[in-house]
Amino acid sequence: MEPAVLRDDMVASLEHEMKGLVRSDNVGLALRTVPRHEFVPIDAEQGAYADQSFDHRGTRILAPSIVARLLEALDVREDDSVLVVGAGVGYTSAVLAEIVGERNVHAIDITRTIVYEARENLESAGYGGVFVDCGDGADGLPEYAPFDRILVEAAAIEPPRTLVSQLADDGRLVIPLGSGIQRLAAVEPSDSDSGSPETVEEFGKTAFAPLLVEGEQSDTIERNRTNREDREFAERHAQTRRGWEHEWIDWDGY
Repeated sequence: MEPAVLRDDMVASLEHEMKGLVRSDNVGLALRTVPRHEFVPIDAEQGAYADQSFDHRGTRILAPSIVARLLEALDVREDDSVLVVGAGVGYTSAVLAEIVGERNVHAIDITRTIVYEARENLESAGYGGVFVDCGDGADGLPEYAPFDRILVEAAAIEPPRTLVSQLADDGRLVIPLGSGIQRLAAVEPSDSDSGSPETVEEFGKTAFAPLLVEGEQSDTIERNRTNREDREFAERHAQTRRGWEHEWIDWDGY
């Protein structure tokens, strides 16, 4: 079956009343245009258009339904300047490039091998004008700020303030928030004196890997996530304890 037909079937499914994930014309048209098979490294071409995620080289290739949710939450407009934190294989950036233009899309990923692959995928798919850089996503790309839209494809407890500071005055940041149960949230700069960002809209529960910091990427010589993972597991486990056992955990380490 021709890729164009497969893309049309994929988007039609996402537009269906039972899912209703694609609601805007620009998102639907972009998803119908981008050749997803150029970004998903599987043998069967039709499998690239199935609504499923893939693990690949330490990153997660998001299912089309998840990409649709993110883009609808982002509410991107033509000619917006966009930053994608978590470049992955480059697919989300390509879809955004169809909406706002290649030169308006910037992506960053902490894993160097992923950055190289994203660049290659974007080039071969016809989106070589998308800028992809290697670095700590929480630091953003200040040299290209401000951004009208920032999309974070990784979870955090709260929106990184550095990213919020790189938003335009009427900008919008979409990010999964939470450590256990996550919610997809849209955040905008605050007009109050506190300067704290405001969550203006939520889009239900979701599940993303945590936003990595330097040393946690999959291609580093020695990963340092062990202590952090142990601490987060202990905190989640402690919340399920009751009675004397919980009291004992509270005293542990004194």
